Amino acid sequence: MRYAIKTSPQLTTWPDLLATWTEADQIDLFESAWVFDHFYPINVPDTTGPCMESWVVLTALAQATSRIRIGCMVNGIVYRHPAVVANMTSSLDIVSDGRLELGLGAGWNEEECDAYGIELGTLTERFDRFDEALEVIVGLLTREVTTFEGDYFTLRDARNNPPPIQQPHPPICIGGAGPKRTLPAVARWAQHWNHPGMDVASFVETREKLHEACEAIDRDPSEIMTSQHLRYDPTAGPGPLADAAAERVEVGLDLAIVYLPPPHDPAVLAPLAEVLATVD
Repeated sequence: MRYAIKTSPQLTTWPDLLATWTEADQIDLFESAWVFDHFYPINVPDTTGPCMESWVVLTALAQATSRIRIGCMVNGIVYRHPAVVANMTSSLDIVSDGRLELGLGAGWNEEECDAYGIELGTLTERFDRFDEALEVIVGLLTREVTTFEGDYFTLRDARNNPPPIQQPHPPICIGGAGPKRTLPAVARWAQHWNHPGMDVASFVETREKLHEACEAIDRDPSEIMTSQHLRYDPTAGPGPLADAAAERVEVGLDLAIVYLPPPHDPAVLAPLAEVLATVD
């Protein structure tokens, strides 16, 4: 199994975030590093604290690192027009020398959308918009000219130049477990699927549904990398994290993403890597 880290850019400082990523860049065990795409802190009682914007942060971290792959898990389509996302993707893939992983999601945060006057829409509307956005983004990343007519987006002979370094495009990561809309989107568009939550049994069950979605369109599911988050508890040390990783090795997870809660401390990474390297 492979390993990554995730550092949400919330309730933290830029120096601490930067130091953690530059340290991870020096540790070969960690193949990628991730942020999230929110404007308010999430999963905390008080959402009024600091939270940095994902694309700006990720671009700065790309310049501060040289080896580790970089990504956002995941970018909410509701926040930015997909044609803009495609242009940002190409530019950041170039800036990072082909190290970008493109995380994409339908969006869900009502608090942020209500505060900013962004229309989130019903669940059906979100996924209808998401399906269109995926087609728009992949079109702009892979074709010289893209024309598209949808309910949410319209493109006329649209260009995205220069194209990304990675061909046909940076790997697309889609997270979620919904069998009706999310898993079919993963089967059609993604090279990486992130299972939400941290339950092993649920991952195995949902992976079977993903395989069914792949079979329905005659796609080989082995083409899609699987991942799940493992939450690191600084008070418990690396032992429980290693146990959790071992469980996922047994069920064939491809990538374990170690979530490092703030405040971020680069000193935890070397001991974590030493323990995780012994998991088999």
